[in-house]
Amino acid sequence: MKPRILIISILALIIATSCSSRKDFIYFQDEPLSEGQLSPEPTEIIYKPDDILTINVTGSDPATVMPFNLPVVSHNTSNLTSAQGSLTQQTYLIDYNGNIEFPVFGTLKVEGLTRSELTTLLTDRISTMAKDPIVNVRLANFTITVLGEVSNPGTFTMQDERVTILEALGYANDLTIFGKRKTVKLIREVEGKKKFANIDLTSINSVNSPVYYLQQNDVIYVEPNNAKIRSSTYNQNNSVLISAIGTLTTIIAVFLIR
Repeated sequence: MKPRILIISILALIIATSCSSRKDFIYFQDEPLSEGQLSPEPTEIIYKPDDILTINVTGSDPATVMPFNLPVVSHNTSNLTSAQGSLTQQTYLIDYNGNIEFPVFGTLKVEGLTRSELTTLLTDRISTMAKDPIVNVRLANFTITVLGEVSNPGTFTMQDERVTILEALGYANDLTIFGKRKTVKLIREVEGKKKFANIDLTSINSVNSPVYYLQQNDVIYVEPNNAKIRSSTYNQNNSVLISAIGTLTTIIAVFLIR
């Protein structure tokens, strides 16, 4: 092989190994823009199948409201030095039909209801059988997943039911310097279909976004910027580049000596 052709071939190898497409790094690149856009939704949580609820009923006469509460379960733990017990309130799982099995009343449809709507529904029905009932409903499995260029990606269970996208990013210890702040993507399931929205965190108007308040099981994805992609490409191909450059240097040195 002629020296010029060999050198050109090695240079081509270096260029090929140092180039990488954004498609190698970016998630969710082919979302249906015309079909999947999220529309404004109420900021209050809407109950869905697979949600887990705690429902506690109290009142001025404890005996009359007792039948509307699930039994408390005792959990015992022991080791060589001590034995301890704890009490846990049982929960209600919303099934695929959107129902729960509630004491006394049986099957109740709760899918599509908000916390205030379910509280009102139960209070009205229990009031026919108990005096001055107080109903407290909580969502026990409000979880958010944060992926991409954040310091601590993962799935987080929230104690509050009114969580903003900024609070969720706070759980993930904020974006890294490589995260794109203008197009933070939110993915949500609505009526069995995946929907999405882009949020510009560099704009103060992001707090007015229809998806600023999150729903349970939302996914937040922070896309890497170009600097991250370039650095990832460089790190992946360091060994190949060094080897190719070393070979090229050797060949050039040989021909210069001749």
